[in-house]
Amino acid sequence: MANFSLSADELAEYQTDGYVVCESLWDADEVATVDAAMREMTDRVVAGEEMSDVLELEPEAVDGQPAIRRIYNPYDLGGAFRSLADDARLLDRIESLIGPNFNLQHSKLNMKPARVGSVVEWHQDLAYFPHTNDDLVTTLIYLDEATEENGCLQVLPGQHRGFLDHFGPDGTFAGMITEQIDEERYGQPRPLPAPAGSVIFMHCMLPHSSMPNRSEASRRTLIFEYRAADSFPIYYGEMTGFAEAKERPLRGKRARFARFGGPAPLIPNVAEYRSLYELQERTKTQEKKAGESATPQAGT
Repeated sequence: MANFSLSADELAEYQTDGYVVCESLWDADEVATVDAAMREMTDRVVAGEEMSDVLELEPEAVDGQPAIRRIYNPYDLGGAFRSLADDARLLDRIESLIGPNFNLQHSKLNMKPARVGSVVEWHQDLAYFPHTNDDLVTTLIYLDEATEENGCLQVLPGQHRGFLDHFGPDGTFAGMITEQIDEERYGQPRPLPAPAGSVIFMHCMLPHSSMPNRSEASRRTLIFEYRAADSFPIYYGEMTGFAEAKERPLRGKRARFARFGGPAPLIPNVAEYRSLYELQERTKTQEKKAGESATPQAGT
């Protein structure tokens, strides 16, 4: 049986930079299978079928039609989505990063449609779902060619060993890094363009973001979050239950004991359950209002 573990050089790159890119793991036919599944779902939405429990729409329409920006939990939709998540080309590489016993933490599909694809502000994934240790890997599969023009992922290499501030002006969880991303302190952001079918394996603490897509080319990314079986969620309110309902055992044995390690977990103070996009928009509105109230008015 073929083994698809990461090489020693790739493991070293992951440890140093917090990510590794494996180009073109999937060929055009395999990507087309997933594309067909997504198009079927899109057609159902355009036809008026209620699917708000599995997807989120962009605020802007495209040519008068709703534009999907995220599909939730594609793994549970089965078919092509589950086949990718369970593929040995992913799981062997995950095993080389976090060991032989691991689960699926959650899955999602970010659509980034042409012309209206939303910005994703700087954030660290583990800030959303604190665990007893940081052996979680975010796996991003590019389903289209990803370029800087259509909003490819960008990261801060090497900044995966501690949390940055994720709290808004009112002290609640912002869904984004709220401190200034100072290049002198954190380094130059690095865009990660790659062909369709490429996979990025990213540490759950690595700061990352993506620019809006104003190009004519869509940039879709299928995301699977894997976690070591002995990395258990830390309770922080109702969002813990939402997140844990998506966990699925994949490889090896279930853990009988939790393992503690890594940086002290950041515990989000969540006012109410919202998507990443909604949390970030709420925070930017708060920051704008705070800035306006702090600006001296003419004549005062």
